[in-house]
Amino acid sequence: MKLRICLIFVLLSIRSFSQEKDLHYFIEKAQTNSPLITDFNNQIKSAAIDSLLNRSNYKPQISANLNANYAPVINGYGYDTAITNGQSVSGLVGINQKIIGKNIANSQAESFKILKESLILNKRIALKDLNKVIIDQYITAYGSAEQIVYNQKMITLLNNGANTLKKLTQNSIYKQTDYLIFLSTVKQQELQVLQLKQQYQNDLGILNYLSGETDTTFVNLTKPDINLKTILSPEKTIFFKQFEVDSLKIVNQSKLIDNVYKPTLALLGDAGYLSSFEYQPYKNFGFSVGLGLSIPIYDGNQRSLQHQKNEQAIATNLAYKSHFNKQYQQQLLMLNQKLKQTADTGNQLQSQLQITDALIEADKKLLLSGDAQITDFVIAIGNVITLNNLVSQNRINKLLLINEINYWISND
Repeated sequence: MKLRICLIFVLLSIRSFSQEKDLHYFIEKAQTNSPLITDFNNQIKSAAIDSLLNRSNYKPQISANLNANYAPVINGYGYDTAITNGQSVSGLVGINQKIIGKNIANSQAESFKILKESLILNKRIALKDLNKVIIDQYITAYGSAEQIVYNQKMITLLNNGANTLKKLTQNSIYKQTDYLIFLSTVKQQELQVLQLKQQYQNDLGILNYLSGETDTTFVNLTKPDINLKTILSPEKTIFFKQFEVDSLKIVNQSKLIDNVYKPTLALLGDAGYLSSFEYQPYKNFGFSVGLGLSIPIYDGNQRSLQHQKNEQAIATNLAYKSHFNKQYQQQLLMLNQKLKQTADTGNQLQSQLQITDALIEADKKLLLSGDAQITDFVIAIGNVITLNNLVSQNRINKLLLINEINYWISND
């Protein structure tokens, strides 16, 4: 109860009518303001358009062409009229329809699908990275605010002790030097709180900077609700998904290589006016149709060489995946080990804090009776302040570790 009252007092003393913001606010702002996320969103839209452009190549390509040509023969000099006909006019509408197999169309469509999946995956990883940075800084800023509360509580305790000691000094129970030593401790603690408030303001500035906001308002941060998330099997995490997408790219690339060596067929046609004006030009309206067939025969064994390159790419991808898996497992082992260490440290600090709190209470009673050693009392208060700050820092370290573990074990 006392701690809550002290918290309200500190926050009001920092800035009256200050706003209160939570972690979700800063994450949302960071995602909205991030140019990298905007870039990925636009790349995903562009990939969808590229897929539509590719599909349009399968549709008939129609074009209109108008040509007029005149090759005069002067004094027997000029182009051979058997070739040029002297003059010609053509106005044709042509059509070209590619005829491709279903497998070719599917592999081309698959390449755009994989590209889109890769971009979405990169965007998700970018969001994870951004969220982690914001959460880390939010925890740090909240930790500074929490330390203000503890240290302000000690100022209240010291001021009460100083008032009591002043009266006892005036009654000659304690020396003037004892009172000045104690008063010096009070001033040191006030300086500590001032520095913590400045640190908190700087931490808020960094948090706004990372969120892409321009804001110097002194706000209160709500307690972050950060807990360990459900652990996914490594293969299901977003980090291993990268290797899966890379593997799909290589497989699809092999299909595209094979497609290049398949025969291609095109349906050709045109209709319109084509005339040399030599004989009944008004009858030279007509049309033509045809087929175009292309069959690759030999290109210096490039197909085999390209497939060999793909096999090397597959081997490289598997090597990176194996190495990353080992590092991933080791990373989680170290993080969980550190998390256990913070729990052990927290228990030890709480045990010491109970002893120092009991010592403070005993010294307060001795102070009233005039039997307390002021230097011992000051040392005991200093120990309490140090332990409280260590408890707060250990709790913040625990939240930072949980955030780090969540980054690796979850997909959000």
